[in-house]
Amino acid sequence: MQKELLLQMVEQSRVDCFRTLEDINADNANYRLTEQTASVGFIYRHIGEATNLMAQFFGYETDVEGSTMGQEDTGKDYDLETSRMLVEEGYTTLEKLVNETPDNEWLEEVDTSWFGKISRINLFSITLFHNAHHCGQIASAIVKGKTH
Repeated sequence: MQKELLLQMVEQSRVDCFRTLEDINADNANYRLTEQTASVGFIYRHIGEATNLMAQFFGYETDVEGSTMGQEDTGKDYDLETSRMLVEEGYTTLEKLVNETPDNEWLEEVDTSWFGKISRINLFSITLFHNAHHCGQIASAIVKGKTH
């Protein structure tokens, strides 16, 4: 039953995020809530990059580069289709992770350069909460933001 619960969590996160992400377009990709906040397009790319990069801590290889990790949004335009593919790839990897991880391994620790040693389930939940947080930022910027 644990696997089914985790798969439902991944699917709900995917549905909720993509409900927001499908509203991103060339007209609003540069929207920001304030001059200091990141743009919709930057955050979108960040979600895709971060999800794939966090999967490396679980042992999944990726060729994704962290161009947004710890960086400021300089106004660079990001290809929206590439960002969508990165996010989808990240969710596919999370689903694969759930299907391939035995129940008894979720409490085992993994060593990460970002969070130190933490349990697999903790890293998994950080990933899902990270995506929800940033999808909320995108939703707010689309509704209330503007190009600065």
